[in-house]
Amino acid sequence: GSGDASRAVADWRLAAWTLCSVLLPVLITAWCSFQRSRRQLLIRDIFRKSKHDWHYTDLFGQPSYCCVCAQHILRGAFCGCCGLRVSERCLKKADQRFLCKEIMMRGTARAPSSMPHHWIRGNVPLCSCCVVCKQQCGTQPKLCDYRCVWCQYTVHDECMVDCLRTEDCTFGEFKDLIIPPYYLSTINQMRKEKRTSYEKVVPYCRKHWMPVMVLANTRSGNNMGEILLGEFKMLLNPVQVFDLSKIAPAKALQLCTWLPCNAVRVLVCGGDGTVGWVLDAIDEMKIKGQERYIPQVAILPLGTGNDLSNTLGWGAGYAGEVPVEQILRNVMEADGVKLDRWKVQVTNKGYYNLRKPKVFTMNNYFSIGPDALMALNFHAHREKTPSLFSSRIINKAVYFFYGTKDCLVQECKDLNKKVELELDGERIELPNLEGIIVLNIGYWGGGCRLWEGMGDEPYPLARHDDGLLEVVGVHGSFHCAQIQVKLASPVRLGQAHTVRLILKSSKMPMQVDGEPWAQGPCTVTITHKTHALMLYHSGEQTDDDDASSLSE
Repeated sequence: GSGDASRAVADWRLAAWTLCSVLLPVLITAWCSFQRSRRQLLIRDIFRKSKHDWHYTDLFGQPSYCCVCAQHILRGAFCGCCGLRVSERCLKKADQRFLCKEIMMRGTARAPSSMPHHWIRGNVPLCSCCVVCKQQCGTQPKLCDYRCVWCQYTVHDECMVDCLRTEDCTFGEFKDLIIPPYYLSTINQMRKEKRTSYEKVVPYCRKHWMPVMVLANTRSGNNMGEILLGEFKMLLNPVQVFDLSKIAPAKALQLCTWLPCNAVRVLVCGGDGTVGWVLDAIDEMKIKGQERYIPQVAILPLGTGNDLSNTLGWGAGYAGEVPVEQILRNVMEADGVKLDRWKVQVTNKGYYNLRKPKVFTMNNYFSIGPDALMALNFHAHREKTPSLFSSRIINKAVYFFYGTKDCLVQECKDLNKKVELELDGERIELPNLEGIIVLNIGYWGGGCRLWEGMGDEPYPLARHDDGLLEVVGVHGSFHCAQIQVKLASPVRLGQAHTVRLILKSSKMPMQVDGEPWAQGPCTVTITHKTHALMLYHSGEQTDDDDASSLSE
């Protein structure tokens, strides 16, 4: 009996130990998980209430030191505006102790036409030089040296003298692009007092001041927009930098009314679709009677369709290869040009059609035929699985697939029998075609100069500011592909101020600036709408194969 009892006790002990060995790790894991989620909630709460633009990272891109405890850190939080870096446990202290960049100056006894440097210690950019001794900064493996968040000047700890702490900030290399906080507070005060004579306010009165606004589409170009937002906030006043996924262009552009007339430059970071969206918002400003505040527009090409950007010399696609400082220099040095914008009106055929005609604004091109069919197929699949279409190479491959598929199906056959074309009221006899493309700009289809073709025949030059459209025909998607690699020329149908196209029968794919749809019998009329003020960068243009095709 006693043996059975001891065996039972042993069994109970074994069961208890087994239970403990199973439960203990589970409880420890649950406790750690609870603590982690609690910590994340606290961090999120600090982020939400803070005046800093905090972001969390699991790994800093360069050797970093906590601005509070000076310890070396691999991960933690950083401010996207002033560049502070801090460990997780010191975040609350840093948030309370350090001020971020001020968008607008608070009430101060200083003259409202200047402000002192705003120094931050440690984590200075690699390869920066001290303004006092001209030697390299940030070379020691510790929290050392200072950087001004406005002028980007760097100073060694031992070179930092009292006069540097109190002297006025010059705003550095980009002083002609930055909107100083004291300017905004002065204008705000004047507006409250209903005064509109801004001419004597510094730097409004300065001759070369050309404030820049950055409008970035963070949904374009594989997260590149998100990175650029942070880099521009570091160099400029954060009030000048807008995320178009959070604020509409029309609202962002109201900042222009606080700034000198005809002086503002807008840098649009996104594909051609984003540029069109911003230009539409600028047209709204004209309707509101704000014509004198209209800015000039530069482009930083993200996303896929970048033919307008390529035409204006900004390249076919940006992937971070040029530093943002150089981009700002390019914007400063760019020349103003005009871009024709066109009204495309599509009126459905039929006596009982009571629907309003569809109206589009065109900056780049209108087409009917194989390239519109490819765009339509591509668009339909991108709507179904958007995550697949974040890469330019995949986009290219899908376009190639639809192009070759169309070669086999020939869905756009005998277009010349289905449509009538009028250029400036004159009927054009059409040869055997499958597609018609109406161009406003030089580049088409991701870096191909369509109107020039192989460049072996004399033809009038294509311009984007002459009030003329170039009209070409293509024999099919294989012919489109040959033109893109300069093995063929398009069928040049002519140039015109007004284009009228009548689709007599059947349904055909159409597109305006990469936005495709299937269209039944109708009349398409393209007339001049307005001019947009753009900026032309005279750097190298590219027939870049990297830039993907026709839609953003």
